[in-house]
Amino acid sequence: MSTESQQVSESASQQKAALRVVERLRGVQFSAYFVGGCVRDLLMGHAPKDYDVATNACPDAVIKLFRRTFPVGAHFGVVIVCDNDGSQTEVATFRADGAYEDGRRPTEVRYADTPQVDVLRRDFTINGMMMDPVTGEVLDFVGGRDDLEAKILRAIGTPQVRFEEDKLRMLRAVRFAARFGFTLEPRTLQAIQAQAPTINQVSNERVRDELTRMLTEGHARRAFELLDETGLLREVLPEVAKMKGVQQPPQFHPEGDVWIHTLLLLEKLQAGCSMELGWAALLHDVGKPPTFRAPDPTHAKPRIRFDGHAEIGTTMARTICNRLRMSNDETEQICLLVANHMRFGDVMQMKPATLKRFFRLPKFDEHLRLHWMDASSAHGDLRLYDFAKQQYESAPPDTIKPALFLTGRDLIDAGLKPGPRFKLLLEQIEDAQLEGRITTKAEAINLLRELLASNPS
Repeated sequence: MSTESQQVSESASQQKAALRVVERLRGVQFSAYFVGGCVRDLLMGHAPKDYDVATNACPDAVIKLFRRTFPVGAHFGVVIVCDNDGSQTEVATFRADGAYEDGRRPTEVRYADTPQVDVLRRDFTINGMMMDPVTGEVLDFVGGRDDLEAKILRAIGTPQVRFEEDKLRMLRAVRFAARFGFTLEPRTLQAIQAQAPTINQVSNERVRDELTRMLTEGHARRAFELLDETGLLREVLPEVAKMKGVQQPPQFHPEGDVWIHTLLLLEKLQAGCSMELGWAALLHDVGKPPTFRAPDPTHAKPRIRFDGHAEIGTTMARTICNRLRMSNDETEQICLLVANHMRFGDVMQMKPATLKRFFRLPKFDEHLRLHWMDASSAHGDLRLYDFAKQQYESAPPDTIKPALFLTGRDLIDAGLKPGPRFKLLLEQIEDAQLEGRITTKAEAINLLRELLASNPS
């Protein structure tokens, strides 16, 4: 089954589970509707990833009605109902929120009897509709259908109030507008621009998750253009904002400055790409602004230079990853991608052993993909990419990282004492093995003797 077919199948299963929840609630005289993103997606012809239900039943009543529930947000009227097939449906009681004091959650909630009251506390009009799953009737009290048709993202009610309530909504506005190709309604845009400096009240983890979604949903360029337009970029990623206006040598980068180049890479990120590749595409040249050097007229070939930008960029990328609380594995892969993106310039001159060691980098296909995006977004010369790809795909795995003929134990058995010399000797012997100069353990032992004889100290 294809990924798309599987997603459709899973969506259908989720829908059936949510429908059973609605029918059960209605069976005991409660009101219940599909609500939020699933309604939006259904109206747009998309298969929702999950289904939420809104009801006038209080959390205690919901818990009593269903055999398996988790009151994950009962204080806010939210209960997860688990179906026999493993599907989970979020059930939220109609409510009106009290004051928000932390820029994230209301200090109190008041349960309501009608859906009209409930939708007024939600974020955007396209997410504020309800649907009767039996009849297909849409309850739209905020103009969501009109905004869907006009491709406009509009905050419900007063935009300033919506963003004061939950600062993360500013990033969500950018993500939704980018994902659907919508325009930010002027008052909504102005409210984000005015409140952008307050985004730092949101936890780094929540910021990370929104940015990661922007990078992996297939509309990363538009998302980051909107982050820049709204003023959010300089607040959440000031290192990236500094790419703007940093010129590059036109012979290698006819497309323009570092920011334009990075946007072109983001444009090539496909939906569903790994978060590590997405972040590496964004950060691969983050070291260029601090390493920028104007052309030196005394140099034989004067041009703009960014000496050491990959190394500086790797350090900066690690700082960003740590700030955003990424996992160790995620951080290491992102930093490896940034650190090694310039090595493709040498692939045609690498010794076979060096090239095979290069291929050993974790998830080397992502290094290839990043280089393709990098070259395609600059000069467009893909000869290095084609060479590396052909060499990598034609090399059997056991020739890239074969079982070693000799190990440290063999050197000890030969009478050598462990120390720094071990590493050098083992690398020299492995190089010979990788390059085909030795093909047996006996030949490896002879080479070891030769190396020791040539430098006995």
